[in-house]
Amino acid sequence: MKRLLFLCLTMLLVIGISAGCSSNDDSSSSGDSSAGGSDTDSVTLNMFQFKVEIDEQLQEMLKEFEAEHPNIKVNLETVGGGADYKSALKAKFASGEKPDIFNNGGFNELELWKEHLANLSEEPWVEHLLPIGKVPMTDEDGKLYGMPVNLEGYGFIYNKDLFEQAGITEAPTTLSELMAVAKELEENGITAFSAGYAEGWVIGQHLLNIAFAQQNDPEAFITSLTEGTESFIGNPHFEDFKELIDTEINFGNANPLTTDYNTQVTLFASGETAMLQQGNWTENMIYQINPEMNMAFLPIPLNDEASANSLPVGVPNNWAISKESEHLEEAKLLLDWMVSSETGKRYMTEEFGFIPAFDNIEPAGLGALGESILAYSKDEKTIPWTWFMWPDGARDDFAAAIQEYIAGQIEYDQVLEKFQRTWDNLK
Repeated sequence: MKRLLFLCLTMLLVIGISAGCSSNDDSSSSGDSSAGGSDTDSVTLNMFQFKVEIDEQLQEMLKEFEAEHPNIKVNLETVGGGADYKSALKAKFASGEKPDIFNNGGFNELELWKEHLANLSEEPWVEHLLPIGKVPMTDEDGKLYGMPVNLEGYGFIYNKDLFEQAGITEAPTTLSELMAVAKELEENGITAFSAGYAEGWVIGQHLLNIAFAQQNDPEAFITSLTEGTESFIGNPHFEDFKELIDTEINFGNANPLTTDYNTQVTLFASGETAMLQQGNWTENMIYQINPEMNMAFLPIPLNDEASANSLPVGVPNNWAISKESEHLEEAKLLLDWMVSSETGKRYMTEEFGFIPAFDNIEPAGLGALGESILAYSKDEKTIPWTWFMWPDGARDDFAAAIQEYIAGQIEYDQVLEKFQRTWDNLK
């Protein structure tokens, strides 16, 4: 009887242990599944962008996004300023380290990268996008592949206090007036221009764009260049471009060919120069150096025509998403949050100092430069950004030719010949 009882107890113990093991196995599987679910739900987005001016503020904004979306982490990498963002992005893709979100300029650049881009036409923010914001990243089929970062403008930023110190009461709007102001500043011991001619994009893109943008029909002119029915040589606006360069160099800082972006902006912000050829993206950096800076925009006039009194305004760049991203929906969520959430809107206007490209974001909290661009825009005194329609690689060749001219290595007619050869070779 005792033996039978012992056997029964032993069998019950074995069954209990087996059941316990089975139960533990089930719990473990469930736990693994749950953990796996957590791993799956917790994703990391890689964001690759070039606007060094907002790097710190963007980092802070992404922290707030992460706080609101604990399952999403964002790694931000910024390559810009004097660095070659396009080459760095190509290297990322070539090495297999494709970022989830990155910048694309649109137009020709859209065509170059289109095979890698996700179609964003159906995203919720599209209904609030201003017409100007759609143009760069919309293909011939009407599909939208990018979200504009913002609207920007550039020109000559001028120090109002230094102008007043030199007795200048009227802001120049033509080339003749600009030259007169430069001389007056010099006579009062003030260096007129902060010239950053070490930067290819400053001179071979932004500055040279003025000669393209002031054509009667810039897009038609660019098309005709490609077709061979127009030329840089003999074009009045590109001939006028010489006087603009000469004025900036003759009345500018020493060593312009070795003056990089940071030095250029710092010279102006510290009060060593009265004018800076840059855009409203420099606003945060200027205020960090000189919180009391009293400034606004002047046009970059090529001549004395009425159209010279205009600022180039456009979409500087766009956020694009890799269609091969493993976290496509999370990447789309982040872009939408940036322009639809109150936090994202606040950062865009108050922290970044951006002019929004969306009708649901009030341009509140803009600094002096943003307000100046809005004033020119409201007065319809704007010209387009054309470099996104140039052949890929042209900018660097254009800049090199201008630098050779400044260094005294070639004459100006050779500059235009080099421009033409560049276009013919790359078109």
